[in-house]
Amino acid sequence: MSWALLLGLLAALLLLLLLSRRRSRRPGEPPLDVGSIPWLGHALEFGKDAASFLTRMKEKHGDIFTVLVGGRYVTVLLDPHSYDTVVWEPRTKLDFHAYAVFLMERIFDLQLPHYSPSDEKAKMKPTLLHKDLQALTEAMYTNLRTVLLGDATEAGGGWHEMGLLDFSYNFLLRAGYLTLYGVEALPRTRESRAQDRTHSADVFHTFRQLDLLLPKLARGSLSVGDKDRVCRVKGHLWKLLSPARLAARAHRSKWLGSYLLYLEEIGVPEDMQARALVLQLWATQGNMGPAAFWLLLFLLKNPEALAAVRGELEQLLSRTEQTVSQMTTLPQKLLDSMPVLDSVLSESLRLTAAPFITREVMVDLAMPMADGREFSLRRGDRLLLFPFLSPQKDPEIYTDPEVFKYNRFLNSDGSEKKDFYKDGKRLKHYSMPWGAGHNQCLGKAYAISSIKHKFCFMHFRKTHTPVKPHNKINRDCGKNGAGDPTVKKTLVK
Repeated sequence: MSWALLLGLLAALLLLLLLSRRRSRRPGEPPLDVGSIPWLGHALEFGKDAASFLTRMKEKHGDIFTVLVGGRYVTVLLDPHSYDTVVWEPRTKLDFHAYAVFLMERIFDLQLPHYSPSDEKAKMKPTLLHKDLQALTEAMYTNLRTVLLGDATEAGGGWHEMGLLDFSYNFLLRAGYLTLYGVEALPRTRESRAQDRTHSADVFHTFRQLDLLLPKLARGSLSVGDKDRVCRVKGHLWKLLSPARLAARAHRSKWLGSYLLYLEEIGVPEDMQARALVLQLWATQGNMGPAAFWLLLFLLKNPEALAAVRGELEQLLSRTEQTVSQMTTLPQKLLDSMPVLDSVLSESLRLTAAPFITREVMVDLAMPMADGREFSLRRGDRLLLFPFLSPQKDPEIYTDPEVFKYNRFLNSDGSEKKDFYKDGKRLKHYSMPWGAGHNQCLGKAYAISSIKHKFCFMHFRKTHTPVKPHNKINRDCGKNGAGDPTVKKTLVK
């Protein structure tokens, strides 16, 4: 090795050391922990197991602290009483926009000129509410019938055995894709339904390849082979979801029409529109399948919970004027009247949903805590909430927080329970799988309805689908089904 190269490496290492060590804690700032590795800080621990790392930091520093992670200083807040101040803080002080743009470019190769999250949400929100939500509900039921029932006369038709995760993810994403992006033709025929099954299967299997590589994409840690694979997969998805190809599809949702109109209004070219539609496929469908997996798994492992949900559904159906065999859809009113199933879903999400809620600190500011303390945050740092630890796994809020209790979110009279406490004070945010504040998931109602649809549809058909969780899933999930890292999504909100 030449002396020039050796000196260059030493200079680079010295620079990293100076960059990571030159910061010191100022009066009024949260505790600072830079770790022992220059520049990287705690990046390796954080990337390997964020929950365990942040638990250790909380035990060491309390419910607010700043850590060095890959050259960035991240202030972590784990006091749920103080979350509301953060999630509703004006974007001029705490903003998600810059980080969202960074993720769009790194993961989806997407660049949107004049992009405004608030304008986008204003355009999309009406298409996921009220009458439009009912239209999506009806279409989802029809499309679940298409992809789940299939046609025994098709090649490979008949009964199949698959893992529970694949079963949940596969059929929900395919039905969701057909619901939002349109079907082959109207009126539907046997041939057009077969084409919908084939096409949606192609979309799912291609998307799933990308989905499995998303964590590496977000971290920028793809191998050379992974990079080649990602390029091929993305290219195929861009073709499948190109605006020109989607224009020929029938019964497209109002959501899709509004989103394409918004992209045109801000001047997004057609090739970028295809990339934006791939992003939206992930945003709208990427977590419903895993959430349904956990819901079904917890029900299969807890006979009492399954019996309670089935009893609730049978009682609701007995009040309807139609028999199950006569129903062509599930009324939104029926889906909204299932407190037991809602409790089961809330409990399964409490145990498994692990979103990061992040904000970029835009200006030096003083952040008040609910207990009266106040901490200074520096411009350029990142603020992180991790509700998976608190409130969702906090033993003060939830007795036996690692145990699945299907009625945890039910009052004694059967109504939804919303009163949870910490430090003697009622919590506003007692579980946050959907995010909160400015960045709460717009599609929450649609996602919940879709998950309920799948469970209800399976019940309606009275089918004992021969679906067995793979041995690996059984082993990793343990007694209560929690802890499989391959299906527990860590999201950024």
